Amino acid sequence: MPMTAPRLSPDRLSALPGDIARPGYDRAAVTPGIVHLGIGAFHRAHQAAYVDDALSRGETGWGIVAASLRSPDTRDSLASQGSLYTLAVRSREGEALRVIGAISRIHVAPEDPAALLAAMADPRIRIVTLTVTEKGYCHDPATGELNEDHPDIRADLATPGKPRSAGGYLVEALRLRRAAGHKPFTVLTCDNLPANGHTVRRVVSRHAALRDADLGAFVASEVAFPSTMVDRIVPATTDADRASVAARLGTTDAWPVVTEPFSQWVIEEHFPLGRPRLEECGAELVADVLPYETMKLRLLNGSHSTLAYLGYLAGHETIADTMADQPFARLVTELMAQETAPTLSLPASADVTAYQASLIERFRNPALRHRTWQIAMDGSQKLPQRLLAAARERIARGEPIARIALGVAAWMRYVTGIDEEGAPIEVRDPLASRLRALADAAGRDAGRLSAALLTVREVFGDDLPTAEPFTRPVTAALERLFSVGARETVRRTP
Repeated sequence: MPMTAPRLSPDRLSALPGDIARPGYDRAAVTPGIVHLGIGAFHRAHQAAYVDDALSRGETGWGIVAASLRSPDTRDSLASQGSLYTLAVRSREGEALRVIGAISRIHVAPEDPAALLAAMADPRIRIVTLTVTEKGYCHDPATGELNEDHPDIRADLATPGKPRSAGGYLVEALRLRRAAGHKPFTVLTCDNLPANGHTVRRVVSRHAALRDADLGAFVASEVAFPSTMVDRIVPATTDADRASVAARLGTTDAWPVVTEPFSQWVIEEHFPLGRPRLEECGAELVADVLPYETMKLRLLNGSHSTLAYLGYLAGHETIADTMADQPFARLVTELMAQETAPTLSLPASADVTAYQASLIERFRNPALRHRTWQIAMDGSQKLPQRLLAAARERIARGEPIARIALGVAAWMRYVTGIDEEGAPIEVRDPLASRLRALADAAGRDAGRLSAALLTVREVFGDDLPTAEPFTRPVTAALERLFSVGARETVRRTP
């Protein structure tokens, strides 16, 4: 469909084809109850869809006011659409389209910090959700503590009324609410951090304490930070996705979101100001999220990262392409079954074998074009919880880590910035320039490169660089990647 076709908008909802799901409520009657920081594809495919279901069930006091902390792209794309967008759910069986209406407006934080702070300070807001990625918390992934030297943290402390970081917005908005006599909102992180609610409480309360000790104590003791586990695969939207969605809609959507049928949201039950009845929309409310979070981080995310680095190095564009290469499918199946799953401690009701099988099926889904390069981003922030935590547990028990070590070695090979054909890799990582400098100095010598990258304590901490049961298999795997390449290394892995 040519891009001159009419844009998706509230007044065109009734004209959509009958097989397109649309908001089952009066959007004009919805009032805000949630502010979301970090609007992106994942939030729009996951939390916003759950809230859209809650609105359709009559809970109209939970509309979402969203914000981008960096780029205006999402706001600019959806502004003329009244913040409506299409969620395309794809599987082997086909595609189902649904228009989501849960988001009422989108702020761009750098353009008007005061407007976003005012929205967060509004007493109608009872929950602030976040998907700002691991790096968005300005913390040290190896320790879980606030990185007090981070440029955004220093800027926030110097000019607290114009924050840069997510934590800066949370702290200033909580201060404003306290000064006005309003109760604090619940902070609900939906990012892949270990014990994410506890981690964000620690980081945000420390940020607050650096401003004022009393404010820090208030945040630590009075603000709820429930932990969560979120799970849904959401590839980046392509022009082909836009074209196919437009053809189905009969109208143009500037930024639809593509996802899989599977969706999971496990939430710790702790909401002093209330919450939507998300359990009626498919979420799981539990007393302890940690076992579910650990299962997801080690099985799904750890496997995803391993596939991404090895698959990219082997020339595979997507995860589905990588899984179609049988040795890679075998590797990740054995990684889960033999190395990461045995480190889990799960409730009796959790079927870890069925979960692993579902992951293999999801990774194979050819309808999702989830690029290996996209998953490979920000590896320095992801490795500690996705692969290294399990490695530590297995080493402590005297157990081998051959496949985990291969995933770590593949990351080391990837961050050199040069692929197996000698072409540049666009490494997206907060530490990219530092990693590249270490790699350039080490050259293609596996021992030197491994030793150099192991000095990055934000990733490996103080223990792993001196743990021979870790360094030996990692260095050996890296040597194989240099000598025979990713595909042959995977094929030879026993």
